[in-house]
Amino acid sequence: MRILTGLKPTGNLTLGSYLGSIKQIVDMQDEGEIFLFIADLHALTIYQDPEELKSKIRDFISVYLACGVDPNKCTIYLQSENEYIPCISYLLECTTYYGEASRMIQFKEKSKGKDNFSVGLLTYPVLMAADILYCDTDIVPVGIDQKQHVELARNIAERFNSKYGETFKIPDCKISSTGTKIADLKDPTKKMSKSDENQTGVIDLLDDIDVVRSKIMKATTDSDNEIRFDMENKPGISNLLNIASAIKEVSIDSIIEECKDMNYGTFKSYVADIVCDRLTTIQNKYNEIKNSPELEKVLDKGISKSRELAKAKYEVMKKNMGIVR
Repeated sequence: MRILTGLKPTGNLTLGSYLGSIKQIVDMQDEGEIFLFIADLHALTIYQDPEELKSKIRDFISVYLACGVDPNKCTIYLQSENEYIPCISYLLECTTYYGEASRMIQFKEKSKGKDNFSVGLLTYPVLMAADILYCDTDIVPVGIDQKQHVELARNIAERFNSKYGETFKIPDCKISSTGTKIADLKDPTKKMSKSDENQTGVIDLLDDIDVVRSKIMKATTDSDNEIRFDMENKPGISNLLNIASAIKEVSIDSIIEECKDMNYGTFKSYVADIVCDRLTTIQNKYNEIKNSPELEKVLDKGISKSRELAKAKYEVMKKNMGIVR
C-alpha cells in the first residue's frame, strides 16, 4: 500500500503539527510505503521571500527527520526537483474543467473580492492531483478541509481513464482522525496554528526551551483548580491533558489520576517538563541533521525514485493522448 502526504513549507512547525500530523506519519511507517514530499511549488501561489522559503524547506525536512520520520521507510523529496510533475499537471489541466477548479473552497476563500490573484491559485489543486496520481497512490490521509482536493484528483483520474484508457490508479481519501488536535495555549477554543500571527499561545518545535516552558506556565486555564477533561467548560486544562497524554502515549484518564492532587501551577509545570523533554530531544537531533550530508543523501535518494516513477507515468500519458512522434 502506498501512502502519500505533503507539507507546505510556510509558517513554523508547531507542537500541534507534531502531535496532530508528524507523529501520525511516524506511526504509519510500518503500515505501507510512504511518499512524503515538500510542497514548495504549492507555496508559490502567493509571494514567498526566496531566502526565507529556501531556509524553511531545509528546516521542515530536518524537523521531520528529527521527529522520527525514517528515510529508509519513507521516500522524501522536494516537489520542485521532480520536473515531470508540472508536466503531468499540465496534461491533467487539459482534462479539468474551469468550473471544477473554481469551486475549490480554498480558491474561493483566497480569491474572494480580489482581481489580482495568481493563476496558480486556481490551478494548484490540479498540481495536487498530479502529486497524488503520478506514483499510483493508494491512500491520501488528509484533514477534512483537504478532502475536496482528493475528490477532484479522483474525478480527474476517472475522466482521464475514460477518455484515454486506463492510466491512473484511483486513490482513496482517508480523513485523519487519529491525530491529537492541539489548541492554542492562550485561546484554547481555536487550534494551535503555524500561520497564527499571535504566537503567544503557539509552541514552535524550534522555540527556545525556556520560552516553551514560559508559554505553558502562562497557558489559559480556569478558576476552579480541578484537573479533569471537559472541552466545553475547561478547554485550557483539557488541552494540557491532551498534550501530556499524546506525548507520553498514555490515556488522559491516567494523566488525570497521576495529577489529581496537583494545583494548576504544579500541573502546568508537570506538562512543561514533558513537553520540554520531548522538544529537547527533537531539537538536538535537528541540529545534528540540518547541515549534515545525511540530509542531502535523503533528498537525493527520494528524488531519484520519485523522478523515475513520474517520468514513466508522463510517458504513458503522452502515448495515450497521442502526443508522440
